Amino acid sequence: MELRDYLRVVQRQWWVVVVTVLVALGATQVLNKRMPTEYAATAVFFLSANGNEGASALEGSMFVQARLKTYSELLSSERMAREIATTTKAGLNTEQVHESISVAYAGDSALMTVTVTDTVPARARTIAETIVARFPPMVRALEARPAKDESPAATVFTVEAARLHSEPVSPRPLHNDALAVALGLLIGAALGVVREVCDNSVRLASALPGLTGTPVLALIPVDRKRPRKSGPFVSDSRSPRAEALRQLRTNVQYADREHPVKILAVTSAMPGEGRSSTACGLAILFAEAGQRVLIVDAELRRPRLAAFLGREGSAGLTTVLVGAASLDQVLQPWGAGLWLLAGGHRPPNPSELLGSPQMGDLIDELRDRFDKIIFDSPPLLPVTDGAVVAARADGALLIVRARKTTAAQAAEAVRALAAVDARVLGTVFNMVSAPRRRPGLPADCGPPGPESPPAHRPGWWNSVALSSAA
Repeated sequence: MELRDYLRVVQRQWWVVVVTVLVALGATQVLNKRMPTEYAATAVFFLSANGNEGASALEGSMFVQARLKTYSELLSSERMAREIATTTKAGLNTEQVHESISVAYAGDSALMTVTVTDTVPARARTIAETIVARFPPMVRALEARPAKDESPAATVFTVEAARLHSEPVSPRPLHNDALAVALGLLIGAALGVVREVCDNSVRLASALPGLTGTPVLALIPVDRKRPRKSGPFVSDSRSPRAEALRQLRTNVQYADREHPVKILAVTSAMPGEGRSSTACGLAILFAEAGQRVLIVDAELRRPRLAAFLGREGSAGLTTVLVGAASLDQVLQPWGAGLWLLAGGHRPPNPSELLGSPQMGDLIDELRDRFDKIIFDSPPLLPVTDGAVVAARADGALLIVRARKTTAAQAAEAVRALAAVDARVLGTVFNMVSAPRRRPGLPADCGPPGPESPPAHRPGWWNSVALSSAA
């Protein structure tokens, strides 16, 4: 991997690192509050060897080093803890005293530091003072020689008497927070790399022709600045998304001049890849070009186009197919040149209904009445509905969402279309990173309601383009 590849990983996975650091900091805050506050009292001893006159300095140094380990074990022994517990009467048993004492010494030094930690400052100081009072005599007794006129083999001197530290030694919030940040960064970076390695989603449009065997007709960017006051699916007419949809409209028109596409099925491998919003945007732009356009909600399991466009969705495609209403009774105009055929009520058998002879008769009738019919088709992999609709259309568009649709899903979706002999015009790479919008663009304009006919708002088609991940 090159440096820019690592930078892309950081750009895509930065939120993983942030979340990990925040979790680590949160755990540290809980730990800091739950940990008991402990204070420390320390004392420093110096060990001296009283060797024979002929002993060298090296022999004395080796003797001291050997004794340091021995006396360290003696200070933290149960015998010393028992004597301290009996002498101080601080309310601690032998095991508690033993756990409160720690000894440290350097390999090239004759100094030995004893640290006593306790939740009660006065008790820690009392234990340390007891050690200072009892440890040197204990060493003299152990190192005493048989001859009365000879000095002990080793002597312990108190270099620093018992001293209580004013600040608690545990917990240390700043130290713990810094450790949590470092640990969070390390774990977050590792998780980010693992996610990146395990992520088999399609990231680049250049990979789609090899996966699907079809060309990429358009790259549809995300419109992150779309206004929400006039509807969650409305973008500016000069936004990058609207321009990309116009490019898609042109490519669909000239995909095959010998076999023009009049009925277009817009589908995807999985839900949530921007299928419905792309179908709506294309329908609006075809109507903008002066054609009579019908957009049909063929997602009978979860019909949503009526809610997208602000129209009634209780009657629609299923109502016509079961013979409960005529086509004219359920068609709903949406601006100049565009009509909506909503999904209607949810049937118990969507696949059978979409593949029924009634559906074929309805499509034949629609061909005679509209210049362009766009089906918002169900996703291909969860159910067979999408393949059934695509087989009845003149051509199909496969929506692939950047960084979500996997390579396996895209390839499987193409195989599902090929299994029903559907004509795949190409793929649409949706929800790609959008460039920044230029300042000074006019405010967005939503679709006209029933009370505002298009005649009162000339050119309103030039100011809308639906956008969403729906």
